[in-house]
Amino acid sequence: MGDPKRSSVINLTRVSKVFKIGDVEIKALSAIDLDILEGEVLAVRGPSGAGKTTLLNIIGGLDKPTEGEVRVLDVTLSGLEEDVLAAFRSRSVGFVFQNYNLISTLTASENIEFAMELAGLHGAKANEKALLLLDMVGLRERADHLPGQLSGGEQQRIAFARALSNDPPVLLVDEPTANLDEATGLEIVGILGKLKDKGKTIIVATHDVQITHLADRLINMSKGEIEV
Repeated sequence: MGDPKRSSVINLTRVSKVFKIGDVEIKALSAIDLDILEGEVLAVRGPSGAGKTTLLNIIGGLDKPTEGEVRVLDVTLSGLEEDVLAAFRSRSVGFVFQNYNLISTLTASENIEFAMELAGLHGAKANEKALLLLDMVGLRERADHLPGQLSGGEQQRIAFARALSNDPPVLLVDEPTANLDEATGLEIVGILGKLKDKGKTIIVATHDVQITHLADRLINMSKGEIEV
């Protein structure tokens, strides 16, 4: 995409990632160059093991590249102290994980409020904002339910609400409809559409055709590389 009105907010330059398991080296990413524009929805497609999740984790600062440079919102992530990186993530990047990663002992509302506490928002204001986010994903009536009392689709919608708790400009979403039936998957596509309309920059790893149709751009990955 070459829209001169929108600036690039994510830049990967020759990014590689090698995981070591014992004496074995596994190359998850190989010399990735990628620019993502402000407000762009980028879909990343590829088989299991292609490097999609690793790419998301590196953009979000959960993993560090073995080589190369990652810049997100004009911040170079490599070399940041872990506490600085964690603070950057909490205010700038929202994560939606494939397996939801909700805390099983906290209610839907408390899961969202917990993410806000990490960014310094507490008490009644956090609760009020959590309920508004639950409204957005259509689950206010589930505020006091534990994750184990919710369906997979409901848990995924809570995960979206939690990811939005600090109003981050960047959202990283990993296979959000993979574990859901078609009707519930369409609800998730609807949430992504609303977030696109709000101007969020979204990178989503997916095999879902509905999501790839929603995206501004689609890239295919294979064996840790972007196919051209």
